[in-house]
Amino acid sequence: MNFLPEQDEIITIIDEDNNEHDVIIYDIVELEGNRYAIVVPLIDDEENAESPEDSEYPEDEEDGEAFVLKIEQDEDGEDILVEIDDDEWEKVRDACMEVLESDVDDN
Repeated sequence: MNFLPEQDEIITIIDEDNNEHDVIIYDIVELEGNRYAIVVPLIDDEENAESPEDSEYPEDEEDGEAFVLKIEQDEDGEDILVEIDDDEWEKVRDACMEVLESDVDDN
């Protein structure tokens, strides 16, 4: 069964150092038969935010850049998010930037 959170859903990802990070699925982009998730880290409004609704998109560009993860399937057929290398980023950058720029233009 394939499962990936819906757009705008908050999920927790684990980095290579086993640190957990709450992110929001900003959008999903398809390119050359592959799917990529644009994710944005969440920042709590207060130190003790009680729920994900208390978080907001980061305003500080250095701390709050969106990043792209490739959607692949594990050995059980479940959707997982994996990092992409620099060469693959070059291929998907323009498609992702179009999505982000069109959202800015809509506002």
